[in-house]
Amino acid sequence: MLKEKNIAVAIILSLVTCGIYGIVWFINLTDDAAYINDDRSFSGGKAFLFTLITCGIYGIYWNYKMGKTLYDGKTKRGLHASDNSILYLILGLIGLGIVNYCLMQNEINEVANQTK
Repeated sequence: MLKEKNIAVAIILSLVTCGIYGIVWFINLTDDAAYINDDRSFSGGKAFLFTLITCGIYGIYWNYKMGKTLYDGKTKRGLHASDNSILYLILGLIGLGIVNYCLMQNEINEVANQTK
């Protein structure tokens, strides 16, 4: 079940915990996107592990994949969706990953609100 998360609280917690909550948020975003798209192969733990192993290279791909996954999941559910995968990729490349987290969380919150 999806739960709506407060984006401002997530940002503050990420800053206060020096990024530790950002890791938790990354994993939760991935798991929620996989749930929306009904994709059992896409998990937050694996995505985080691959990002660590590849010294961040997988994280760049993850941004793109999250855009595609959220788009596919929202269209499967009959919701209006925009394919933001290129936007997420560009923001990730220029170091604005936290902005991606916020945009992704906003999309997940939209789905969570529709399923209430």
